[in-house]
Amino acid sequence: MEQTLKITNVLSDPTRFYIYQYITNCHRDVTVQEIANQFSIHPNVARLHLSKLEDVHMLYSETKKTGRGGRPSKLYRLSAEVIQLSFPFRNYQLLSSILLKSLEKLGADGSKALYDTGFAFGKEMMEQEIARSPYSAGELSNQDKLNLLKQAATMSGLKPELEWDDEEQSIYFEIFNCPFKEAAKEHKDKVCMMHQQFFIGMFEAVFPDVLLSERQNMITGCHQCAYKAYVCEPAHIST
Repeated sequence: MEQTLKITNVLSDPTRFYIYQYITNCHRDVTVQEIANQFSIHPNVARLHLSKLEDVHMLYSETKKTGRGGRPSKLYRLSAEVIQLSFPFRNYQLLSSILLKSLEKLGADGSKALYDTGFAFGKEMMEQEIARSPYSAGELSNQDKLNLLKQAATMSGLKPELEWDDEEQSIYFEIFNCPFKEAAKEHKDKVCMMHQQFFIGMFEAVFPDVLLSERQNMITGCHQCAYKAYVCEPAHIST
């Protein structure tokens, strides 16, 4: 409860809240000067805001040499520590561990049920996104499909980036936030495979057949998870 009060107090300042939101969306390290420039505040004020966010473990900082001489630069990034605010207290992380361990006891049948459910949820989420668009599925251009995929992934808290490769007929897909990261640390193979099936369900709601290839994974120390989604049909996304 004490930590919750500290976090809510830190985020009660609007500028500090927007600074945290800005860093969350950056997908990279930021400097005091960048924050000062972005929010039109003095660097000392920016440093104070960043320090307060670091004090409650919402940010992490490290000092690096710039290579140009002078003082080393202090870089800030999102902390890997999970920040949860809940009134009253809820422990969904514990629930996920219980459910995953229960599925493990079922062996191959439990794994298949997990992956099939992940696929179904991903496809259902995209179908809901399509239903909210002004077009039917058959009327969507490939650019529309890419935009809908990004919107759905953003709504799921994945902080995605998608890029189309016209030569390979593929989509390079990165996520900078994994909602299941803590569970994946304990059950990597199961959780990551389920999440990949979730993505395949998303893609196959708008493209009929997709082959997903993992390129990077947060659990192995990367800053993001990255995938190539190969679209198994001719497609072109206009720019």
